[in-house]
Amino acid sequence: MSDEDIMLTAGDAEATVQPGNGGRVGGLRVGGLELLRQGDRFGCFPMVPWCGRTRNGEFRDGAAVHRMPLNSPPHAIHGTARDGAWRTARVSADEAVITYDLVEPWPYPGRITQVVGLTEDSLTLTMSVETYGSSFPAQIGWHPWFNRNLAGADARLDFRAAWQEERGEDHLPTGRRIEVTPGPWDDCFGMPDGVGVTVEWPGRLELTVRSPEKWVVVYDEQEAAVCVEPQTGPPNGLNTHPRLVTPLEPLEATTTWSWRRA
Repeated sequence: MSDEDIMLTAGDAEATVQPGNGGRVGGLRVGGLELLRQGDRFGCFPMVPWCGRTRNGEFRDGAAVHRMPLNSPPHAIHGTARDGAWRTARVSADEAVITYDLVEPWPYPGRITQVVGLTEDSLTLTMSVETYGSSFPAQIGWHPWFNRNLAGADARLDFRAAWQEERGEDHLPTGRRIEVTPGPWDDCFGMPDGVGVTVEWPGRLELTVRSPEKWVVVYDEQEAAVCVEPQTGPPNGLNTHPRLVTPLEPLEATTTWSWRRA
């Protein structure tokens, strides 16, 4: 099927899925309010086959060292799938299934499948990474850009983390876990019982990002948007917390955004 934009609807909720633009959710409107920052680079894009920064663009798999392009020098950031065109596998009124085949510079053949499901009060994103051959390390995550201001109301973030990954001068975790510091943040937090972060636009909408995964990056240093990024491991995780994709066991992850209207 084609890679043209897909519109999903459920009640007064509308989601735009953009297979041709990196498999991202390009828009999410609830009651006429657009929750995601607009633009080709924004919306919500998949971070796969790694999340955040990979140190110097290098990761090791056994004795082999692989090098990825330094698209955020001196590091490689957010995977390769957001730069490619995905294909549409199946569409209904409220669900889309899209796929992406891993290609160079990623050194391993495989397929990513993403399912986007919409209800009147939630959006669920599910992603899997399968291998066509040998096992390889990978990560899955999502990078939504939520509008900071919604109909005149500025977003407030609320979450309880068990720890914060100490961030070094190179913007990567040092390996130390520290108490949560005051924002603004471009930081990774640990939530061993699963990710739960609430974004509230007072008097407008309350949205909660949940995931069974235990890692989340919160980025709110930009004026226009706040980002809540559930993922299967911390930044540089291909080196520090690798998750293996094997012929018998794909890597799978999911996140659900649920909202309550004021």
